[in-house]
Amino acid sequence: MLVWMLRQVMAARGIWTGAALARLLQEKANYTLSPPSISALLTGQPRQMKAETLDALCTALECTPNDLWVHTPTKHAAQGG
Repeated sequence: MLVWMLRQVMAARGIWTGAALARLLQEKANYTLSPPSISALLTGQPRQMKAETLDALCTALECTPNDLWVHTPTKHAAQGG
């Protein structure tokens, strides 16, 4: 299971609003996301993401994809063999 950690990464850097994230993306990564797109990233876990969006987030927030998503192995029933 992947857990989306964008809000936690932002908070650790003192970024509290979508508008502040948008400014940071523009300033540090020269990347523009629409307000609805930023809102979607802040309110839920993305089902898919463009590589360039991920790159811009990592550049702007000075983090890696591993900071933005935390992987927890899914517990499956033991597989017999």
